[in-house]
Amino acid sequence: MKRIGIDVGGTNTDAALLDGDRVIAAVKTFTTADVTTGVRTALKEVIAKAGPAADDVVAVMIGTTHFTNAVVERRNLGRAAAIRVSLPASASLVPFCDWPKDLAAKVNGGIYLVQGGHEYDGRPLMPMDELAIAKAARKIAADGVGAVAISATFSPLTAECEERAAEIVRNEAPDVHVTMSSTLGRIGLLERENVALMNASLIGLARETTQAFVDAVADSGLGAQLFITQNDGTVVKAEAAREYPVFSFASGPTNSMRGAALLAGIENAMVCDVGGTTADIGCLVNGFPREANNVVEVGGVRTLFRMPDLLSIAVGGGTKIGRDPVTVGPESVGYRLAQEAMVFGGAQVTATDIAVASGLIRLGDTARVAELPQDFVAAALKKMHDNISEGVDRMKTDATEVPLLAVGGGAMLIPDAMPGISEVIHVEHNEVANAVGAAMAQISGETDRIYRDMDRDEAIAHAREAAIDAAVASGADRATVKVIDVEDLPLSYLPGRAIRTRVRVVGDAAAMRAEVPA
Repeated sequence: MKRIGIDVGGTNTDAALLDGDRVIAAVKTFTTADVTTGVRTALKEVIAKAGPAADDVVAVMIGTTHFTNAVVERRNLGRAAAIRVSLPASASLVPFCDWPKDLAAKVNGGIYLVQGGHEYDGRPLMPMDELAIAKAARKIAADGVGAVAISATFSPLTAECEERAAEIVRNEAPDVHVTMSSTLGRIGLLERENVALMNASLIGLARETTQAFVDAVADSGLGAQLFITQNDGTVVKAEAAREYPVFSFASGPTNSMRGAALLAGIENAMVCDVGGTTADIGCLVNGFPREANNVVEVGGVRTLFRMPDLLSIAVGGGTKIGRDPVTVGPESVGYRLAQEAMVFGGAQVTATDIAVASGLIRLGDTARVAELPQDFVAAALKKMHDNISEGVDRMKTDATEVPLLAVGGGAMLIPDAMPGISEVIHVEHNEVANAVGAAMAQISGETDRIYRDMDRDEAIAHAREAAIDAAVASGADRATVKVIDVEDLPLSYLPGRAIRTRVRVVGDAAAMRAEVPA
């Protein structure tokens, strides 16, 4: 099966065409300010480079940090209202209470607390106040707010309240987009609600960006289906991605880790992906990034949903290097590397210039960095090596030596030896590992629920079926779905032999399998 993976980073947009697990062609281009132009350029170049081998491409997978950047930079965000079905519980901590003030001021489109919700075992907390929800919906529409996030206590266990509230809002305010927290997050009301609010605020940008990607693929003449990569190393159809942009927040680093696993043929290792702005360090477990089991902050907002356990440090090809004293970052020239780096005629010393001056790579006009003091070059390189080594050590969970896969356009900045690392492996095509990872087409499903009056095996079996059903509903071929992660936790502080069970599964995309000629 032929498919193209594209990854849009802060500095570079990379593309790779794969046939099965074999890389046919790969290109690296600079990211553009509008994102879409860079995608079109990368797509055009990889098709041209592949030549006739680009025939019969059935899918294009795109990964982007565009939505994360919007939250972090406080731009292109819409207003979103919050309807929480929970009274009389949870009134002391209202929606947006833990958001940074500047972000809350930009997004907050009104807060509405309503009677209703459920207990941990699915019993109703109070009858839901449907009249209050209808009144809130009319007020939201009258205020010109275009999106609403609906949350309810313990909605991942039973989404009945959220679904009924969403139905009422759609009837009363049909032009207002609805995001239900139960479709996004896990157990934990505030964090799940935060994810839903961020998703609601990004809907306008997601629809615009996704449509631009659809148009780019259509204009390429490939006739391929478009998928968008997600935080957990899997993909969703474009129409699903436009409704859930938060699932693509950390897809860039995740793509690199998945690509590294494929290129190296190693499924359990540390990975360091050095891009143009940051070095992202993570751990591969059975070919997938280790998931974060704790709260992850995005733009200063606490969230708890599918996110990889990553550490990002300010070491990348575009990282600015200072003198007297020697400093590394945190600022980066980003996609302006080709204009501002010394080897390209600029005046700013970057990590790329240090790599060229050290003889690690040959790039640009080497004469422009030949006169940099050798002690300065050595000190800057050592500082970058130390920062990466420290980051790798922080992400390891035990003292056992493991291999490290070095990927990314700035992989030459990774030291050849580090404490706790048995071997540093530079794989072929490592500079486009992110695009290779994007092209690894699998679809995931997940469930996180509390079961009552069941033994462990029965609870896991129920959760497994629910996760498989979720994957199939997202477009996976049921025959290819396999379980990749199971967690269970007896809740001794709750009555009725309660057990919290989380199961994650992945499978091949059914639509693409159907399109592959026999």
